[in-house]
Amino acid sequence: MGYGLLAGAIAAEIVATTSMKYSEGFSRLVPSLITGAGYLIAFALLAQALKTLQVGTAYAIWSGVGTAAVAAIGALFLGESLNLAKIAGIVLIIAGVAVLNLGGAH
Repeated sequence: MGYGLLAGAIAAEIVATTSMKYSEGFSRLVPSLITGAGYLIAFALLAQALKTLQVGTAYAIWSGVGTAAVAAIGALFLGESLNLAKIAGIVLIIAGVAVLNLGGAH
């Protein structure tokens, strides 16, 4: 259940961050509202997930997967640059999350 809530938190955070790009500095109403609602949902779901998951691992997954996904969305759909250094950074984020998960619960 915790990982399902965490997945929902990640999805909400990705939607919120992507909408923030479209809000043009919070000058456009609908994307601004989606940003606020998305972060509210993301934090609420993350808080629920933390009832059963370790905070370090859950936060690493939430922030790491969200960061990697938003970087990919920026490159694929928003015309942002993607070079070897950015790709390496995304790979390192994913590797870091994987290493934290391999540490297991103690």
